[in-house]
Amino acid sequence: MIIAGIYSFNKGKEYAEKKYPRLLKEIQKVINSINAADHLIKESKEKTMPGQMLYSPVSLNKAFKKEFDKYDWHHLRVKCDYPTKYYVQEYSPNPLNKGQFREMDFIKEKLGVEVQFGKYAFMVYNVSAKMTIFKNLGHIDAGVEIVPVKQFADNMSTGVSYFEQFVWDLEHRGVSDIDIPVLIYGIDSR
Repeated sequence: MIIAGIYSFNKGKEYAEKKYPRLLKEIQKVINSINAADHLIKESKEKTMPGQMLYSPVSLNKAFKKEFDKYDWHHLRVKCDYPTKYYVQEYSPNPLNKGQFREMDFIKEKLGVEVQFGKYAFMVYNVSAKMTIFKNLGHIDAGVEIVPVKQFADNMSTGVSYFEQFVWDLEHRGVSDIDIPVLIYGIDSR
């Protein structure tokens, strides 16, 4: 795979290049080591493209995990203790499910990485909420988001978001004082 687009949110590119140049090279090696054709294995059952072979996000995510593991990046899961003190007095909830958590795909030396081949809301959540939460918890100080460019997403199931859409929204949203530096890579199959 290749890096087809680079977007610096809140000076994420500049921050990562200065503080994590070695880790950025590892991330680039991971991306370049994945042969997208190996993941063109999902037969579409969608009405708009029946029988068409598509890239499998599940298979791609497994490939990214395998490659990041080679460089000793680790997955982090943080337990969530949800507050109950905001319920109104008359409300009596069932006990909250145990095992509630938030997680980050890969972390190394306080640089967090998320690989996202899902719906648009997940991309926005990763950069606008999750990465800030993990910074506030002391796990990261910057992030890298890896997402498909439109040309690549067009060969996945419908609804997969893409780099160009994500960048447009972030540019029009602007940067908040709580946002952390995030480097966004748009990737393609070739």
